[in-house]
This record gives sequence, structure tokens and C-alpha cells, in this order.
Amino acid sequence: MHLSLKYVKVIVAGMLGSLLSAAAHNADFLQGPNGRLSYVLQVPRGFDKSRDKCPLVIVMHGIMSGKDVPPMPRFARKLVRQGYAVLRFDFNAQGRSDGDVLKCTIPTQIADARAVYDYARSLPFVSSVVLLGHSQGGVVAGMLAGELAGAAQTVDSAGPAREPLNTRIAPDALVLLAPGAVLKDYALEGRFLGMTCDPADPPEYVQVYWYKFSREYILSAQTLPIYEESALYQGPVCLVHGSEDTVVPVKYSDKYNEIYSNCEYTVIPRENHLFSARPAQSDAVFISFLNRLFPR
Repeated sequence: MHLSLKYVKVIVAGMLGSLLSAAAHNADFLQGPNGRLSYVLQVPRGFDKSRDKCPLVIVMHGIMSGKDVPPMPRFARKLVRQGYAVLRFDFNAQGRSDGDVLKCTIPTQIADARAVYDYARSLPFVSSVVLLGHSQGGVVAGMLAGELAGAAQTVDSAGPAREPLNTRIAPDALVLLAPGAVLKDYALEGRFLGMTCDPADPPEYVQVYWYKFSREYILSAQTLPIYEESALYQGPVCLVHGSEDTVVPVKYSDKYNEIYSNCEYTVIPRENHLFSARPAQSDAVFISFLNRLFPR
């Protein structure tokens, strides 16, 4: 997996600006399974949470990133302008959230997302919930959607369950932006953004710039049922990938497109992993998708 210096600079700049962004948008915390999760909730201008209702989009960031790192803030701004509420958050041990990076894995991130999803479902002004994930956040979003859909199917066939109601409701739509299923292959090969290790016996962690990929992360990623779990969700899906993505090859989205029966798949010519080369075109794809699903 190639991680360009430009990509690293974008992430670092976003991380340095996260404190200002969080303050500007009144960042708050909710309790997750691995500590407090920092989040920002944005609503459309003039929206009255005590009276109005609208769809809410949960935005999930990628690896070595955070809720305030591009392109997440841009996605949020454009969605809010279109009349959506947006909840973006930092996974455990990322951004301003609690946690130990050496204990951070895809399963712990799915657990974080599950807690955020339940919180979003509990908000009285929310009419529908959409999961939007970029890169590794796309893997998390897809697997969570499949988990929730599978739980809902189990309840339908077996009758009332003991779980809280929110955990049995599948998301109303799913948006995957360059979902990073490549992470499983690189864990199996022992290659991480230019660094290598023995995949059968990885060290305590592999250091990539400022970030540490733990032994637990690597070993758990090797057995992730990414496509199998994601395929349980058969609601509306919008899948977008850049043709010039050097971080996650397009073939991984090709596979996602195969597992979904209700998927709109778009490859943006000359677009990169961060969707920064042709942002207006890439953003318009998933916004148009959502506007058709949720006319207001």
C-alpha cells in the first residue's frame, strides 16, 4: 500500500487543525465501549431539534485520521447544506477520543460505531439514519450495517429479543467511499503503508510515521469476514471510488459491488483516495443518491 508524502501532510494538517474545528462546532463526548468518544453534531441552519425532523448521517473516518481531518469536514458541510444532520466522531484512540492505540482494532471500532449508532437512533429529531464511511471507516460502516441487518432478520424470525430496540434496526442507507478492505490482505501479507513484518508472528506494533499498528490489530484483521458480514445488509448502497486511488485499489470496491443487490457504484476518473482532485463530482454522487432516497 503506497502512502504518499502528500497524503501524510494532508492528514497531519487536519490533525493540527482539529482542536480549532472541534471548538468551532462544540465537540462533545458520548460513552463508548472503550472510553469516551469525541463527536460533533451538526444540523441544518434554522433547524429546531425540538420541532423539526431530518435524516442523520454518521460519518466514519479512515486509518490514521479523525473526524476533523479532510475530507470528513467537507462531507459534513455539504450534507448539512442539503438539509441533513451530521454526526462525525473519532474512533477510540483516534483524535480526541479515549483509548489505547495498541488495543485499537477493527472490532473495537465496530463496537464504537455501534454505540454512536444507538445514540443517533435515540435522538428524537432523527427520521432516518445513514452510515457513511471513508477508507477503513467504510469497512467499519459496511460490517456494522451487515451486523445490524443480521440482528434485525434474527428478531423477525425468532420474535422479540432481549436486546435494546435500537440494536435491531438496520441503517436506512449506506454510503461507502473507497472502503479499505485491502487492510485484510496487507495484514495477511505483513505489509503496512510501506512497513513490513512477519504476518504469522508480528511484533508488539509496527510503527508507521506517528501511528502504531498493534499485533492485535494485525492478527484480528487477518480473519475479518469483511465481505461476508457486509453482505448481510441489502438496503440501498452508494459506492464511490477514485480511479487513481493508490491507497485502496479499485478492485476492492468492485468486490463490494458484487455482494450488494441494491448498489449504485461510481468510479470517478482521475480521483484519488482523499477525493481531493475532483471533490465536486465525487460529493455530488452520494448527495444525489441520498436526496433521491430522502426527498424533503
